[in-house]
Amino acid sequence: MADRNLAFRALADPTRRDVFERLVGGGKAVGELADELPVSRPAVSQHLKVLKGAGLVIDRAEGTRRVYQIDPAGLGAMRAWLDQFWDTALAAFKAETERGAPPPDRPRGSSGDRKTAHTQRRDKTRSDTPKGDKTKSGKTRSDK
Repeated sequence: MADRNLAFRALADPTRRDVFERLVGGGKAVGELADELPVSRPAVSQHLKVLKGAGLVIDRAEGTRRVYQIDPAGLGAMRAWLDQFWDTALAAFKAETERGAPPPDRPRGSSGDRKTAHTQRRDKTRSDTPKGDKTKSGKTRSDK
């Protein structure tokens, strides 16, 4: 793959990404792809041209048709670039676990904490408002 940025730009377009994803199962001709998509054959051809220019697909002649498929080399280059971030994250995780550090505390405001705080507020409000007294909504406790 000549230019990683070109490949990412090519996949940024949702229709082009859809064309690319439909090639995961194997090679397809332009007509097959056009039948599966809400765009014309010429539009599919243009998207394939961009994907090919980005090094993400290759084509071969089959009679009078061109069959396109994902280029493993182009996809592999993108994956290798993305894997560097995963490898860094895994190395950091491994270092933390080997150091024996306790797991980080649950972040403040996690769903469990919010639910408990909400329940406590609701229960406190209900117990502080005697029957017959008006609540913030203007209704009395007996109106609810």
